[in-house]
Amino acid sequence: MTNFKTGLDFALELDRNDKLSHFRNQFHIPKHTDGKDCIYLCGNSLGLQPRVTQSYINQELKDWAELGVEGHVHGKNPWLSYHELLTDNMASIVGAKPIEVVVMNTLTTNLHLMMVSFYKPTKKRYKIVIEGDAFPSDKYAVESQLRHHGYDDKEGLISWNSREGEELLRYEDLEKILERYGDEIALIMVGGVNYYTGQFFDLKRITELGHMHGCVVGFDCAHGAGNVNLDLHNSGADFAIWCSYKYLNSGPGSLSGVFVHERHAYNKELNRFTGWWSHNKETRFKMRDDFDMLPGAEGWQLSNPPILSMAAIKASLDVFAEAGMDNLVAKSKDLTAYFEFLLNELNNDNIKIITPSNENERGCQLSIQVKNADRNLNQKLTKAGIISDWREPDVIRCAPVPLYNSFEDIYNMVERLKLILNEK
Repeated sequence: MTNFKTGLDFALELDRNDKLSHFRNQFHIPKHTDGKDCIYLCGNSLGLQPRVTQSYINQELKDWAELGVEGHVHGKNPWLSYHELLTDNMASIVGAKPIEVVVMNTLTTNLHLMMVSFYKPTKKRYKIVIEGDAFPSDKYAVESQLRHHGYDDKEGLISWNSREGEELLRYEDLEKILERYGDEIALIMVGGVNYYTGQFFDLKRITELGHMHGCVVGFDCAHGAGNVNLDLHNSGADFAIWCSYKYLNSGPGSLSGVFVHERHAYNKELNRFTGWWSHNKETRFKMRDDFDMLPGAEGWQLSNPPILSMAAIKASLDVFAEAGMDNLVAKSKDLTAYFEFLLNELNNDNIKIITPSNENERGCQLSIQVKNADRNLNQKLTKAGIISDWREPDVIRCAPVPLYNSFEDIYNMVERLKLILNEK
């Protein structure tokens, strides 16, 4: 969709023609002080709660109350295999095969578990590449892995940086890094969508480049899962991890997803931390058998699943299945392009969109850089009923999520931003 127009009437027309607009009613929208719905553009930080989530959790509370431990096998959704109820839908969202996906633990915990298996440093090949402005927890995690293996965390970490005066990363600069240090690099670990700029990387291109130089390649897809077509299987990546509380709407601090490419599914030689939930399901409760690894991503589980958190994930994944990921991505591209159009129509030299303009190189997030702004700008937006996300030093991150944001939301947001920027 490219022929956008200004004016509220056009936004309302877009909403009337939106086949996904009814999904907004399936979510709780926070209220402003005037009692009206807020314009919630912070799904890249915490997704909104689906209305069905409470009933999904209540079902498990009911089974716990009425069945006690028997809920593991006799509950409506038996707890022993509950995580399997999430696998197909989650695999579909991230573009993977079911054997390649499991939901378990939390994000950085899973990143460490993946690095236990896939970061295999040697005296010569031990360095790790990350993007220069990676999400802090990723940087902290890889630095700690370097230290854990006895390497200097500054010398062993290579940053793929943007060029001076630019915000976005260039693939040719990564190519130069690999040409120079390729035989010293053990792991490339990049955020699939950069949290700050919203740049969506070409996962397949990065993977092929890394593998060509003998590197293992993994991705943190926290800002990509439920947002863009990750196509993880076809990317060829060795592993990926993501959280479920952003675009996947599973609640604060909820569980993480893990992808391990199927070529590693039956490799028992891969070093890993193990627990009884990665042991053969058929003999798990015999208790005294030697460890017998489950194939696929399930073979990285440690403990039995936290059911209440998984129930919240299941609620959201069922909404995703009804809407269809391809449909959501298509609407996301239209919403974000409309947002970009209206911002450009402001003709304000003090604002700059640092997210790529190419719709295939971004998800629904636009990062708006505002000259000479500080956190007060975000506070004014909040007072105006807009929930967005401020990132130092001068960027507002806004994510028009296709499941619950409307074109009218976007129109009203830009109108309120314009008023605030024009204040003296």
